[in-house]
Amino acid sequence: MKKALVLGASGGIGYALVQELVSRGIEVIAFARGKEKLQGLYGSSDKVTIVTGNALEEEDVMRAASGVDVIFHSVSFPYQDWEHTHPKCVEIMIKAARINEAKIAFVDNVYAYGKQSGFVTERNEKHPHTKKGKLRLGMENTLKNSGIPTLIVHMPDVYGPNCGNTILHETLKNIEANKTANFVGPTNVAREYLFTLDGAKAMVELALRDEAYNQNWNIPASRPITGDELLTIFRDEFGYTRSLRTISKSMIRFMGVFQPFMKEMVEMMYLTEEPIVLSGEKYEAQVGLLPRTPYQDGLKTTLEWKEKQVLVK
Repeated sequence: MKKALVLGASGGIGYALVQELVSRGIEVIAFARGKEKLQGLYGSSDKVTIVTGNALEEEDVMRAASGVDVIFHSVSFPYQDWEHTHPKCVEIMIKAARINEAKIAFVDNVYAYGKQSGFVTERNEKHPHTKKGKLRLGMENTLKNSGIPTLIVHMPDVYGPNCGNTILHETLKNIEANKTANFVGPTNVAREYLFTLDGAKAMVELALRDEAYNQNWNIPASRPITGDELLTIFRDEFGYTRSLRTISKSMIRFMGVFQPFMKEMVEMMYLTEEPIVLSGEKYEAQVGLLPRTPYQDGLKTTLEWKEKQVLVK
């Protein structure tokens, strides 16, 4: 891979992918709608070409994809718009890959798995019971039936530099200000939060291997962790003195009356009570050890990045 396109480069996982690709000497096209944000993130890098556009506009994606070897999909859309945006975005990306004879590296979540028990491997059958899970499985099948070499990477909830609109970001935005912070779901249930720089490192490693394509891959976090354990880290490592305010499913449902995003989030709240825990055994058997940054280190990097952005502004 000499040249890659990252769709959704202004988001958390997109930012991590650009950083990892550049660190390996790969030329990157960073694509998103916001020129100012892209300039702030990549304006000083001579390995990154900024292209602004809309991932739902075929002409924009075609322009960005010219001459690339791999298209990384890390585009996010508001929950309430998924049905009308994600399938169209995937179809446009497939067309761009076909014209440029490029491969696709697709960032996916765990929704398509549905309810599972124990460690979830790539062999687990997918039985999504939510409309978002069914939609994600539909996107996966579209990619697999496209004839384009595609690797599909399942990641749990993420956190890291430039990560907004994530479950853990909702908590971290008040931790740094030492204010009472919201925590979505029960604090005594262990869940996975993947450090984006770890996820990107593992995904780029897969994208460099021809044999990794036309397969699914799970990239787990360093370990499952409870909200109570996170609170201990916040106190011990960052001097946090306040408490966590638990946001329950009933509270999310009430907030959904006024906020479309919260309304759409209700059906995914099962993941806070019956979390999916991914197994990385396939990756470690076929590729090597997974990157597993301890939460203390990942959270420190994330909060330092957030503080630096505030100082720059």
